Amino acid sequence: MSKTDTDTSRDREELGAAGSQLSTAPQEETSGPPALGVIGWVRWFWRQLTSMRVALLLLLLLSLGAIPGSLIPQTGADATKVEDFRAAHRTLAPVYDKLGLFHVYSSVWFSAIYILLFVSLIGCIVPRTWQFVGQLRGRPPAAPKRLTRLPAYTTWRTGAEPEQVREAALALLKKRRFRAHVAGDAVAAEKGYLRELGNLVFHIALIVLLVAFASGQLYKSDGNVLMVEGDGFANTLPMYDDFKSGSLFETDDLVPFSFDLKDFRGTYEASGPNKGTPRTYEARIRYSVGAYGKEKSTTVKVNEPLEIDNSKVYLVSHGYAPVVTVRDGKGTVVYHAPVPLLPLDGNVSSQGVVKVMDGYRDAKGKKEQLGFQAFFVPTFDARSGTMLSQFPALLNPLLAVNAYHGDLGVNSGIPQSVYQMDKKHMTAFKDAKGQLLKKLLKPGDTLTLPNGAGSVTFEKDIKEWAGFEVVQEPGGGWALGGALAAIFGLAGSLFIQRRRVWVRAVTGPDGVTVVEMAGLGRSESAKVPEELGDLAGILYDQAPGAPDPDDASESPVVPAEGAEK
Repeated sequence: MSKTDTDTSRDREELGAAGSQLSTAPQEETSGPPALGVIGWVRWFWRQLTSMRVALLLLLLLSLGAIPGSLIPQTGADATKVEDFRAAHRTLAPVYDKLGLFHVYSSVWFSAIYILLFVSLIGCIVPRTWQFVGQLRGRPPAAPKRLTRLPAYTTWRTGAEPEQVREAALALLKKRRFRAHVAGDAVAAEKGYLRELGNLVFHIALIVLLVAFASGQLYKSDGNVLMVEGDGFANTLPMYDDFKSGSLFETDDLVPFSFDLKDFRGTYEASGPNKGTPRTYEARIRYSVGAYGKEKSTTVKVNEPLEIDNSKVYLVSHGYAPVVTVRDGKGTVVYHAPVPLLPLDGNVSSQGVVKVMDGYRDAKGKKEQLGFQAFFVPTFDARSGTMLSQFPALLNPLLAVNAYHGDLGVNSGIPQSVYQMDKKHMTAFKDAKGQLLKKLLKPGDTLTLPNGAGSVTFEKDIKEWAGFEVVQEPGGGWALGGALAAIFGLAGSLFIQRRRVWVRAVTGPDGVTVVEMAGLGRSESAKVPEELGDLAGILYDQAPGAPDPDDASESPVVPAEGAEK
C-alpha cells in the first residue's frame, strides 16, 4: 500500500463521524457473489435494482425505447398510417408486430422497463428519505481530534476565555443560519441541508412524472369534430368524427358539457411577402357545463383553448362550407345544407362531394341517388389560368360542380368517407355535346341537370366551419408539477453545498486560549475555505490575537485555503 493510501485511511479513521457522508447517498458495497439460498439471491437482486447506477441505466433504456414510438406509426395514434406501413413493408411489418413496435407504449418490454424504473426509484428514495429525516433530527457531529486534517483550517491565540470564544462562535454560526451546538470543547455546525432535500425532491418528481405519464396514457381521450357555423356539439362519443382513448378510459369519464359554434372569423395578411398568412382565427361559441348549466359565451383561439374541468377544447382547423340546394325535376327541394369541403392548400382551395341519398326521383319517378363533385375557391382570379384560390378570404368565391346519378353505395354496409364518392354504380350526367356535365358557379348560380333531372344551386350564403380537438388528460397537471419540482430540485442539488464547520477553543500550555477553526464540504470547492475565512475574520475581531510567547507579537490568522503544514 502506498503512503498516500495510508494517509487517506488514517485521515478517515481520525475524522470519524465528522467525516461521514454529507449526503443521503447509500454507501457503495463491494459487489460479490450472493450468499447461498433464495434469500441471498433476492437480497442481491434488490440491492442491484435499487442502486442509482441501475436506475440511471433503466432511465436511459426508457428514453431509447421511446424512440421507435416517435418514428414508427402507432395504432393508438393513427391506425390508418399503420395499415399503410404494413402495405408498403410486407417483410418488415411482421417483425415489428412481434416486437410490439406498432404499440410501443403498451408493449410488454416497454412496460417492464417502466415498472422496473418505478420500483428502482422507490427503492432508492425510501431509505434516503429516512436517512435524511434522521439527519434533520440529529445534531452535527462533534469535532474530530485533529482539525488540521481537514481541507480548510485556521488557528490563532487569543486572550479571551475559551467559554467566551465558544459562545461568540455559537452566536455567529447561528446568525449565519448554521445548525450549531456546543459539543465538548468545540462548537459543531452544519449548513446546506437543502441540497439533499433538492436531491430527494428531484427523485420524487421523477416518480410523479412516471405516474402522471402512465395515468395520462391509460385514462386519456382525444377526439375531433368538424362543426359548421350554427352547429351544436355535446361531449358524447357518437358526436365525434374521430375518437381515440387509453385502455382504461370509459365513456362515463367524459366531462359533461356542450357548446354551439355561433361564428368563425379569420383575418389574413393582405399584402407584402406574407400575403395570405393567417393573422387570427377565432371561433365564437356558447357553452354550458352539465345538463342544466348556465350558458356562457367565449371565444376559442389558436393555442388558447376552452378549459372545462379536465377537458380542453382546441381550435385546430378551418375551412368553408358552401350552402347547396338540390331540386328534382318538379322543383321540390330534396337537399339543402352547407357542405364542408377540405382545404388543399394555404389559400383554402377546397374539394368535397355532395351526396343526395334520399327523397330524389328522376323525371320518370324512379328513385335514384345523386352525387356532385365540388371544387371551391374563395378567391378566383381568371388571370392566373388555374382553378386555384389566390387568397384565403372570401373575395371572389367560385364553385366547380360535376354531377352523377345512380347508386352511391351507402347502403352496402361498407363505410365510406363523406368527402369521397364511390363511382362504381354512378353514371355521369352529359351535356348536349356528350361531354361530362360541369359548370363554374358563382354565388346564386344554378346548374340545370339534363332531361328534367333537376338542378343544383350554389346559394349566396357561404358558411365557414371549424375543426375542434377535445383532449382529456387527467395527468397533465401532475406532470407539469413534477417537471417544475424536478427542475427546482435539480437546481438545489447542483448549486447548494452542504458543509460543516468546527470551532475549538481550549487553554494552551502557557495559559493562553488557542482557537482552531476548520471546515469540510461534500466536495472540493472554493466556497468552504472562503466562507471559513470570512467567519474566522469576524470571530477574530471578537477574540483578537494574543502576543506570541517568543516574539511578543500578535499571531496573524492563518489563511483558510489549506491545512496547516
